[in-house]
Amino acid sequence: MKLERLLTMTMILINRKKVKAQELAELFNVSIRTIYRDIETLSCAGVPVISQQGVNGGISLIDGYRVDKQVLTKDELTSLSIAIKSALTTYEDSHAEAVLEKITSIADDHVKQSMDHLFVDLSPWGPNALFKEHITTLKTAIQSKRCIRFHYSTTYGEQTSRIVEPHTIVQKGKIWYLYGYCTLRKDFRLFKLARMKHLLQVDSTFERKEVNLSELPWGKEWHQPQNVVDLVISFDKDITTLVEESFGAEHIDHERSMIYISIPEDEWLYGFLLSFGHRIKIMEPPYIRDIIQNRALEIVQLYKNLDN
Repeated sequence: MKLERLLTMTMILINRKKVKAQELAELFNVSIRTIYRDIETLSCAGVPVISQQGVNGGISLIDGYRVDKQVLTKDELTSLSIAIKSALTTYEDSHAEAVLEKITSIADDHVKQSMDHLFVDLSPWGPNALFKEHITTLKTAIQSKRCIRFHYSTTYGEQTSRIVEPHTIVQKGKIWYLYGYCTLRKDFRLFKLARMKHLLQVDSTFERKEVNLSELPWGKEWHQPQNVVDLVISFDKDITTLVEESFGAEHIDHERSMIYISIPEDEWLYGFLLSFGHRIKIMEPPYIRDIIQNRALEIVQLYKNLDN
């Protein structure tokens, strides 16, 4: 692709004093004539390329451009490489791998060492082949503006067949979602990847709708006042670290071993609170305490029935 070749050529010229046209032609597997046409294109785009003939000639950029208008600083190269490596833990992307390889090839020792100072593994624990496959399928569908079809299970076990216009892959907390326009519900919805089965691209295409992702539109409905509950929870002091990790230190009164937090109420919340077992106690509101108590009794009854 010409655009990719031009970008790569610019990066090479920025990081090397002079390059032979023949060397570039062999690198990109094109003719020398094509390389000179690319140089003309770069010049027209404002990149100050110099071509010198002769034994010591070659292609270069003027010194001022190399020093004063560096495309990326060392710290920026490091940040970019970390971001790419993190993304590659969740899906296959040959273009991202190629960019990472290019960064590594032009990076100095400082950048290469800094690349290993932070590693963000976004993949789930355990085998994740299907997870990566889903992420890759969704990414391809988003780029090609093709609809997807899948079977979706709700929290209560209801299963529906959906056709969705995929817009954005979202990681919220430790969970991955798809944000897209659902043709069944005639509105945007947030779908948990773990609940999507038989995911396929379909032939129909769509025009991407305008959404302001910087406003986190998938969280607006979830955090509506009618969906949020104010919790007061007491906890055992010996699980303080776990409580801080789970609820956030800013919501904790350490002297009284109490948690004060406003949080959306749904099935996830009930399961989350139950996961602490007898180490926490719901103080307010009473109806949440009743729900947790009833769920706990149902669990006890379930295991009693197994013994009978």
